[in-house]
Amino acid sequence: MAAGTNVRFHLLSSSDLLLMDRLLAMFGKAFHEEETYCAARPGREYMERLLASEEFIALAAVKADEVVGGIAAYVLRKFEQERSEVYLYDLAVAEGHRREGIATGLIECLKGIAADRGAYVIFVQADTGIEDAAAIALYSRLGARESVLHFDIAVSASSRKGG
Repeated sequence: MAAGTNVRFHLLSSSDLLLMDRLLAMFGKAFHEEETYCAARPGREYMERLLASEEFIALAAVKADEVVGGIAAYVLRKFEQERSEVYLYDLAVAEGHRREGIATGLIECLKGIAADRGAYVIFVQADTGIEDAAAIALYSRLGARESVLHFDIAVSASSRKGG
């Protein structure tokens, strides 16, 4: 399903700090994690550098001046060949705007950006729980599904200091 013509997809740049704030608020609400996305936002200089970087991609779906969806992704340079992959880290659509083709439109937009940045694939992870059934259905429709395990390895304060 294609997103309606009244949705614009905007690649954020270092001059889009207000739009990034609105994107973060939308992520927090959509994921029910306002504390994570809104409580300790990065400072202006950090966010400007991040949005100016070729290694980070932020896309906002805007409808009638409201951020109704978005993507945060990272470009990962590979070592075995001169190529990159894009890791789709977060994708969300505001609750009142789901099933309008916005997520598919965002991914289509990301595919173009990924190609422009030399990536050969976009990869994404989804939880296998029932709460992620919609994401699993979307990604299954758009790409090849692989069975993988994901592990989070905590980084202690001492290991960050090299000790």
